[in-house]
Amino acid sequence: MKIAIVCYPTFGGSGVVATELGIALAKRGHEVHFVTYKQPVRLGLLGNNIHFHEVHVPEYPLFKYQPYELALSSKLVDTIKMNGIELLHVHYAIPHAYAGYMAKKMLEEEGIYVPMITTLHGTDITLVGKHPFYRPAVTFSINQSDVVTSVSENLKQRTKEIFNITKEIEVIPNFIDKEKYDHSFTDCQRSNMAKEEERIVTHISNFRKVKRIPDVLQVFYRIQKEVPAKLVMVGEGPEKEAAELLCETLNISDKVLFLGNSNEIDKILCFSDLFLLPSESESFGLAALEAMINRVAVISSNTGGIPEVNIHGTTGYLSDVGDVDAMAKNAIKILSNDAVLSQFKENAAREAKKFDILRVLPLYEAIYHKAYAGRFKTV
Repeated sequence: MKIAIVCYPTFGGSGVVATELGIALAKRGHEVHFVTYKQPVRLGLLGNNIHFHEVHVPEYPLFKYQPYELALSSKLVDTIKMNGIELLHVHYAIPHAYAGYMAKKMLEEEGIYVPMITTLHGTDITLVGKHPFYRPAVTFSINQSDVVTSVSENLKQRTKEIFNITKEIEVIPNFIDKEKYDHSFTDCQRSNMAKEEERIVTHISNFRKVKRIPDVLQVFYRIQKEVPAKLVMVGEGPEKEAAELLCETLNISDKVLFLGNSNEIDKILCFSDLFLLPSESESFGLAALEAMINRVAVISSNTGGIPEVNIHGTTGYLSDVGDVDAMAKNAIKILSNDAVLSQFKENAAREAKKFDILRVLPLYEAIYHKAYAGRFKTV
């Protein structure tokens, strides 16, 4: 099947999932075309089955803000016509499903019918989408999709609560490719990060307010008072500068490493013992899943779809948002005993394998065939 995928090409979870999905589809013989404003960060070499089409937005002084949706929909029309695309899979309701719908309507004028799958990832629903300015467009885009999926049961329910959705929403969880993590790095270089007796705690995010970066530092501050430890912070974002200042205030700057963005997350996680995810909201918790497949226990909030990934008392612990004392207490419980830590690590890896891409990919292929088979029904 020839599939066009629209996503954000950044380090965010939705872009990572969309890119990894496209790569996996290509390996199974599908022809995949990524359409976005720059090459996705997780997309390596292009080939016979993987193509990238860059969306250019011409600058016109008439516009205060350049119309990306217009440029994207036009690029989709051209890409679909030139490459014989059979199915369009967009990640995020707006602007992608909105632009996808416009492309579909333009193509229908020429007798070309391409079904559209829309995958909801979280902030397109819980943050941007529920704003009164965008709610009508989001509702329309979802209801005009041929098939709608969400990455967690929690996100599905929240979408139905916030919007007047007439479409059935199918839950297909985020995933990891466990084969990528079946390794033993000889250059793990754990000694460069911490002393032998120190535990390594890690946080990976885009450093936005929703990630509650101060809570990460407050939890670690309590941990290091009881257990020798270092904290590794991976990512960039608006909260980073304030986080560095808070480290100075808490007098833990010498125990916290800020590494910025990285394409080598698995190498960073290979020497980690515990992952912190105290987010205000998470539609799924992909960062936790990537930690778990690397045998890292997780301390997290109990919000959104995280409890569907991090199993309380098995792969880690869940606490109410903002309860840094409970998070720290549970973290110390895990880190202070070698046997307990080892058991949580094993449990985390075992649970993560349930989300292997080889289990999830057939679910997407099934809805692709369903959508393609019914492409003329609404025409």
